[in-house]
Amino acid sequence: MSETIDSSRRRVLAAGAGAMALAGLGGLAPQVSATSKNPLPDFASWKDQQALVVHSATTLETKRGREGTSGITPNHELYVRNNLPAPEETITKDRDGWEVAIQGVKHPRTLTVAELKTLGVETVAAVLQCSGNGRAFFDHKASGTQWEVGAAGNVLWSGVPLRAVVDALGGLADGVNFITSTGGEVLPEGLDPKSLIVERSVPLAAQEHALLAWEMNGEPISLAHGGPLRLVVPGYYGVNNIKYVKQVAFTEQQTDAAIQASGYRVRPVGEKGAPGQQSMWEMNVKSWITNPLRDVVRGRVQISGVAFGGAQAIAGVEVSIDGGQTWRKARLVGPDMGRFAWRTFVLDTDLPPGTHSITSRATDSEGNVQPEHFPENERGYGHNGWRRHSVSITVA
Repeated sequence: MSETIDSSRRRVLAAGAGAMALAGLGGLAPQVSATSKNPLPDFASWKDQQALVVHSATTLETKRGREGTSGITPNHELYVRNNLPAPEETITKDRDGWEVAIQGVKHPRTLTVAELKTLGVETVAAVLQCSGNGRAFFDHKASGTQWEVGAAGNVLWSGVPLRAVVDALGGLADGVNFITSTGGEVLPEGLDPKSLIVERSVPLAAQEHALLAWEMNGEPISLAHGGPLRLVVPGYYGVNNIKYVKQVAFTEQQTDAAIQASGYRVRPVGEKGAPGQQSMWEMNVKSWITNPLRDVVRGRVQISGVAFGGAQAIAGVEVSIDGGQTWRKARLVGPDMGRFAWRTFVLDTDLPPGTHSITSRATDSEGNVQPEHFPENERGYGHNGWRRHSVSITVA
C-alpha cells in the first residue's frame, strides 16, 4: 500500500535525526526504556506500543489503522511530539498547586490550578495535530520527523476558558494583539534561553475558544501531553498548544523567541525562517483513509477515514476508489462534536478485482476544499494534498 512505501527506511532516518537534534541540546535527551519489549520513552511508557511508531525519544506516531475507530483518540494511542524533553514527573504530584502567571491584563497575577478551577469550566473536542503531519509526503524530504498521518488525534479537553480568566482579572490591557504563552520546560544553563524556550504567540482572536486545560479525555493531563496545565487553542497546530504552561501574556508584539521568530514559518525550500513569513497558526481542511489498508478479498468493503476542517467545521467528505477520477459522497458517522473536532466518514462499496487507489477529500463550512497537491516548503509543514494521502490496495 502507498502508505507504507519505504516507510521503514524513513523511520530509521528520522530516528537518527531526532537523536542528533537532541544531542545538540547538551545532553537533554529524555531516557528511553532499555528493553526491546518496550521501546517507548519513560515518560510515555504507559502508552500502547502496538498502536504507535517510535520515531525518537520525543516523537511517537499513531499508526494509521488505529485512527478513526471512534470519535475520540484514546490517551494511550495519541501521538507525542515534544520540542524539548519533558520536565520531571514530580511536577504532576501537586496538580492543583501548579502556577501560571497571567500578564497583559488590568490586574495581572499568578494563579494556581486550584484557583483557575473556581473561575469556570468548559469542555471542547478539538483535533491536536503537529505542524509536520504529512511531512513524509513531500518530495524534497524535509528535515524532521517523517510523519505520515499519525501526528494527529481528536481529544476532549476540559479546563477554564481563557476569556473567563481575563474577565476575572479586570479585562485586557490596552494595545494588545497577541496571546504569548510560555512552557515550563527546564532550559540548560549557558545557552540563550530565547534560542530554546517554547514560547509562542497567536492572534488575540484565539482567546474566544482557548482553554487553560487540566484534563483530557476525562483524565488529568499526563506529563507526556503537557500536564498539569496546558494551553489549548482549538483549530491551531499543536505547537501553539503550550505544554506545562507557566505564563500567558497578552502582548502588543509576537515573542522574539526563535520558535516563533524563525521557527514554524512556511518558507520556500532553501530559505531561512523569518518573522515576515506565514506562521503555523490555524490548521487547514484535511482527511485521510484509515480502512482498508491491506489487500482484501472481492466483495463489499467499508471504506472509512477521518476528516476535519481545521479552523472551520467539516461540511462533507468525498471518496474516490480510482485515484481521483470519480468521487462519491461519504457518510459522516458518530456524533458531531463541534467545529474543531474531526468526524469519521464511511463509504460502503463493492470493489472489483484489481488494484485500487483509494483517497478522500474534505470540504469545510467555508467552502474550502482539500486540494490534490500541496506546495513544497522548507520544513514540510501543513501537507493536506489528497493524492499523497491515498492508499493502494489489491482486491483478489
